[in-house]
Amino acid sequence: MKISLLFGYMVFKPISYRLRSPIGLARIGFILSALFSILLISNCTTKNFNTDKTIVAWVKVNQENEISNAILSIHDGKYFDAINLSVEENGKWIVVNEQINRMVKEKKVKAEVKVPKGEYVKVAAVYKGNEIYLFQNGELVSKSFSQNRDLLNSDNNYVLFGMEKLGFDPVLGCEIEDARIYDKALTLKQLYSLKPSEPSEIEPYAWWDFEGSEFKEKTGRFINHNAMFGEFPQLINGKLVLDNREVLIAAKEFKLETPQWPEQVPNDWLTYHLAHPGPGVALPGDPNPAYFYKGRYHLHYIYQNQFGFNYAHVSSEDMVNWKWHPTVLTPPVKGHGMYSGTGFFDEKGTPYMIYHGEGSGKNWLMYGLDDNLDQWSEPRPVIAKTAEGKEADIGYWDPDLWKIEDTYYALSGGHDPDLMRSADLKEWKFLGKLLHDDFPEDLGVTREEDISCANMFKIGDKWMLLCISHRLGARYYLGDFKDEKYLPESHTLMNWSDGKGEEEGSDGVSDILYFAPESMLTKDGRRVMWAWLASSNNPFNPTGVQALPRELELPDDGILRVKPLKELKSLRYDQIAKEDITVTSNNPINLSEITGDALEVEITFKSPLPQEFGVNLLANEKGNDGLDIVMGKDKNTIEFASINPPFELNEGEDLTLRIFIDKNLVEIFANDRQAAAYPHKYIRQNPNISIFTNDSNLLIEGLNAWKMKSIYDGRTD
Repeated sequence: MKISLLFGYMVFKPISYRLRSPIGLARIGFILSALFSILLISNCTTKNFNTDKTIVAWVKVNQENEISNAILSIHDGKYFDAINLSVEENGKWIVVNEQINRMVKEKKVKAEVKVPKGEYVKVAAVYKGNEIYLFQNGELVSKSFSQNRDLLNSDNNYVLFGMEKLGFDPVLGCEIEDARIYDKALTLKQLYSLKPSEPSEIEPYAWWDFEGSEFKEKTGRFINHNAMFGEFPQLINGKLVLDNREVLIAAKEFKLETPQWPEQVPNDWLTYHLAHPGPGVALPGDPNPAYFYKGRYHLHYIYQNQFGFNYAHVSSEDMVNWKWHPTVLTPPVKGHGMYSGTGFFDEKGTPYMIYHGEGSGKNWLMYGLDDNLDQWSEPRPVIAKTAEGKEADIGYWDPDLWKIEDTYYALSGGHDPDLMRSADLKEWKFLGKLLHDDFPEDLGVTREEDISCANMFKIGDKWMLLCISHRLGARYYLGDFKDEKYLPESHTLMNWSDGKGEEEGSDGVSDILYFAPESMLTKDGRRVMWAWLASSNNPFNPTGVQALPRELELPDDGILRVKPLKELKSLRYDQIAKEDITVTSNNPINLSEITGDALEVEITFKSPLPQEFGVNLLANEKGNDGLDIVMGKDKNTIEFASINPPFELNEGEDLTLRIFIDKNLVEIFANDRQAAAYPHKYIRQNPNISIFTNDSNLLIEGLNAWKMKSIYDGRTD
């Protein structure tokens, strides 16, 4: 089930709160509600159950409620509690947390209490033991039961305004005049006594009155305030003003953190794919500057925590087994968030990176200061200037940098991106547009197609521009430079629509999976690339999953070769090998001897091949709900689950299919000419592989299967 079915993101705008006295029957209802509330939560202020707390905020909703979103949420690790405005509940307040299982039952005390649009309300959630009482303007809205968590007694907790949890769902504009957290369950009388911007008799755990020109939490507990998405919220007349793009993060004193794979790994976590274990979430999890330096491979990827967007840093001797370094590329250290970038070396062999400073409106350069790449210089902005020495009028977005002879070139990504050059990485001359005026009209995309997460490099006798568009996902151009412009000759997708985007009214891609590519040269000269696997339809755990590293090669025939990283073979054990297997029409064979949930399977199908044949895997014990890989000698695609990567066999050509299964994530490689990844809905203890043909007999020349070790601890179980 999608997380969005339960949770949403929202933002509010409070002005000043004024409680209106009810009259007539409304007064009677108010009194009855108050009496009921007193019976429910009286005598609960003094004892702290380690979960007890109260959240109070004065808010004004400025827009019609179209999505569910939170006023504020309290986080500690993967756990959070939040007050939401719910679409599903017809515009009512609800309390939510990180998973459905923690929320047992809600009793709707006042089912018709809705949030007035354009008016101030005081909303409060009182957590007492495993009970939660939700109030609007003193009226009890609901009572819930939950396995509550202690979210306050932590050195690493933080608060989000305008969003349940770190992510990319849209938020709803609002104003918040005052927000407080108490480390005890307040009584109804104590709730009534609270007034915005005025101190309370009981000392709050945290308090924001949003007065003044700077963000400040009045107890001094949360000293860091950061924006998400680069748009810093405004303080106007003592109110936190958020629009539908702005989220405020309040965090404690900054401390360096080092991501670490847990000793007790959840059963649904992947085994041999690089992923982000926390803290924070890798949404996005774009891979970024990569190097081979001083005997080790280094890769960075984006993740979010309470301080904003960071670069996680991992290193490896083999690009398979990784270790995390302290996260030093982070907003509190560098002054801005870390977004898309590329690693390169200057003429002296010094490792550099160019990247977009999230929230800064600029692209930046910095260089490594130590052999482990744990120390970096101060960032230096990349400013393109005209021939007259004036700053060029361009937008700064996802950058890339490459060198041709003694000249550095850099692009600033986006639609029809801009190009600049430098001789010393300090002074940059604006050259106009990256793409040549003779951009071909028959590539299947126009020159206006978004070029983001760009990576330009020489491969074979061509220049490859590896990139994404946010509409299409990962893709690449092959071409050359002419007149200091890039002239593409061909364009190829590396990601494909699952066919659901058109139904949902999107750009045609509802589940962009293979995303944000990045590459580097290995110590022996191979071009290796990574990409973030961003799945919304069938998510896998944890976040920030990197696709298996792919080796790229462009031989003389001009057809790109895409192979799994050869070092992945070091993970193999417990081989099963078979030869000369015949599969007859409509009589599939089952490979029940292949067991486990972390596997590589290599199958060579002998020509002549049937019109339609394939592999089914990850079905249940009854053979249902599996994932199909369908091929054929006259087909021009591989039917892989619900995507159709292009692929054609040559006349008389055998087919070697390599299938990597990691829990519910499947990646395939066909004759080193095509590769694709797809997440299945289900995790199976065994792959339940069967091979079928729908017409003529199918000869399997060879079949090999291996279990795969964990890349985190070397275990084989």
